Amino acid sequence: MRTLEFFSLIVTTAAVLGWICRRWLRLPLTIGTMLLTVILSLSLLGASHFYPGMKTWAGLIVGHIEFENLILHGILSVLLFAGAFLLDIKSLLEENLPVALLSVAGTAMSTLATAAILYATLPLLGLQVDWLHCLLFGALISPTDPIAVLEMLKRVGVPRNIQAQLAGESLFNDGVGAVIFLALLEASRGEAPSPTRFFALLVIKAGGGLALGIVLAWITSKLMRWTDAYQVEILLTIALATGAYALADDWHLSAPLAAVAAGIALRRFNMHHPPHIISHESIDTFWEVIDEVQNAILFVLLGFEVLAIPFANVPLTAGAAAIVTVSVVRVAVVTVLITLVRAMRPGYPSSIRILSWGGLRGGLSLALALSVPHGPQRTWILVATYSVVLFSIVIQGGSMDLILKRLMKASASRA
Repeated sequence: MRTLEFFSLIVTTAAVLGWICRRWLRLPLTIGTMLLTVILSLSLLGASHFYPGMKTWAGLIVGHIEFENLILHGILSVLLFAGAFLLDIKSLLEENLPVALLSVAGTAMSTLATAAILYATLPLLGLQVDWLHCLLFGALISPTDPIAVLEMLKRVGVPRNIQAQLAGESLFNDGVGAVIFLALLEASRGEAPSPTRFFALLVIKAGGGLALGIVLAWITSKLMRWTDAYQVEILLTIALATGAYALADDWHLSAPLAAVAAGIALRRFNMHHPPHIISHESIDTFWEVIDEVQNAILFVLLGFEVLAIPFANVPLTAGAAAIVTVSVVRVAVVTVLITLVRAMRPGYPSSIRILSWGGLRGGLSLALALSVPHGPQRTWILVATYSVVLFSIVIQGGSMDLILKRLMKASASRA
């Protein structure tokens, strides 16, 4: 299958399933497209028992999806930039303390707690695991996925301050999680980093990525002032989104954080320029459309990945154990950190239930799982990761409307 044919197939699938979601099922676009794609993939597997050619055709589809490269070295740059650029900066600055705690301390705590629980429970289910690979899984599954979270926030009427907490955490903790994951990956290859080197990695990669994104955003904002064509301004923002990510990647800095910093900083710099100098509305509309279209395509690809996950080689109870563990750890970590924030800021408004249930996982976790070296431990990591991602997006994301309505009704009755 040629690249154009494959791209046409994926886009057509996203368009048709998106139409079905909105026309008949009334489901949110990304959740509905992923759910229908999973059902379609499972139907192809079922049909292959009667028509063996189906399995070959499905294998060709999955074979064209280099998911790790597609996410980590492709569309993640644009999606992260779009999410950061469209973020409410004023609310984010007001929520700087909880965002910092959730994205840094929360990711580290979640990594250790998830690894410890699975290391103790998976052997009871007949699955032999080692401590290092449990840590790898904890690191890749702990960061909430900014793509999944930001899509959910646009769809659900979450209070403004909680939107900033969830969105800010999800945009920054992927960089922290990626640094932890890469350090552990080095350890799995016999290159265990010392605590000093680990801290240096975190500071250099994360700090360097943030600094690079801010500097490039400042240059881009200056260039946008000196043109009166909104088309050129949009091209400059695309160059910033992809260029900052690629440059950080080449320099071994945190590319996700570079894209996030570039988006937030460009919005901040452009706020000082009136509409007759920079075409704010045209640029915002462009990035909103790009964000929606790429999200739909990404979640279709996520659905097709079920064809490549070796579920038959791992007990399904392992996936269930991962779902329960990740969910319980999320609630515990959020409870501890928000309680700490409330102790420092009495009367601080937040919702542990919304933050806990709204911490979705998505394509980033699966891309990191696919980068784990081949071996017996990789199989259970893939199965556990996909199980958590599927549960997170379909069940958690799909039920946020109902949960919010109940919480708001409860608040109104107390008032």
